[in-house]
Amino acid sequence: MIGKALILAGIVLVLAGIVMLALPKMPWIGRLPGDVNLQGRNFSFHFPVVTCLILSIVLTIVLNLFFRK
Repeated sequence: MIGKALILAGIVLVLAGIVMLALPKMPWIGRLPGDVNLQGRNFSFHFPVVTCLILSIVLTIVLNLFFRK
């Protein structure tokens, strides 16, 4: 059980590293249509709604493939 958890943690860390290296090459992440971006005189607010939804859908599909019995 602990072995499987360590393998999964390693895979997650490797994928996180790949994503961190690839993010500068994908400037559209966080700038999709539907993402909220408000700017005023003294503040700015950015909430990537659509980006979060797409990320949630992709992670749900991938995790369901891994944990299906």
